[in-house]
Amino acid sequence: MKNLLRLTDLQAGDVYEIFHIADEIGMGKYNGFLHGKSVILFFPATSIRTRVTFEKGIYLLGGQSIRLPGDTLDKKEELRDVFGYLNNWADMVIIRHKDIRLLEEAAAYAKVPVINAMTDQNHPCEILSDLYSLSKIRENFTGDKYLFCGKSGNIGLAWREASKVMGFELSQCCGTGYEMGDVKVYHDIEAAVKGKDIICTDSLSAEEINDFKGCQVTKRVMDMANRNALLNPCPPFYRGEEVSEDAIQSDYFVGYGFKKSLLVIQQAVMVWCMR
Repeated sequence: MKNLLRLTDLQAGDVYEIFHIADEIGMGKYNGFLHGKSVILFFPATSIRTRVTFEKGIYLLGGQSIRLPGDTLDKKEELRDVFGYLNNWADMVIIRHKDIRLLEEAAAYAKVPVINAMTDQNHPCEILSDLYSLSKIRENFTGDKYLFCGKSGNIGLAWREASKVMGFELSQCCGTGYEMGDVKVYHDIEAAVKGKDIICTDSLSAEEINDFKGCQVTKRVMDMANRNALLNPCPPFYRGEEVSEDAIQSDYFVGYGFKKSLLVIQQAVMVWCMR
């Protein structure tokens, strides 16, 4: 039994093992793997892509999903008591909650795997899915140079986790005061994008947009990147804010099908945690 709370809990070999399991799932190897198993999901009602792919993934593996609102875990009852009871019935627990410390506490009391479906500090399954998709279309995805355009938040910090595990070069382009730390930082997108292969973005709040005026990714900016560069905006993305309309309409955009891997990777993570 294993948990997945952070990408830095993994080694590169674990990531490639998860990718191999995903390939095997695509060939039908794990049909019925969760037969007779119940997976508890703590998810907010607003989740779309992550919830759909986890619930469908559980179904396709033959399991039962039971969803509870994410704020259920914020009740007065202590987590050691919540999981003291859930251990009687749950075979796996998947949590989407703002505070990773809550997931760490849950994992300490759970006798079954706990998977992080997003916190304010990271989003491991999302980034694993992106890396898997990149591994299918890039000759050497760990040799590519990555640029993250956005603030120090769950997506950027998860990309930083991934860079530490997989060894690829990561830089950040952001407004002053939004630096992640421990990566090379640019405050001007034209300087940042030169020599880069994979450009990733994250959405911004209304209060943050003005601070990122020098960081918007446009088609003209993408033309300055390396030949065959790709634009990988994290959904939800907003045209005219962190990315321009012409960048999304260009051939640089990885496309909506890029996220198709989210389903098989989340299935692979569940298999990896339970094997």
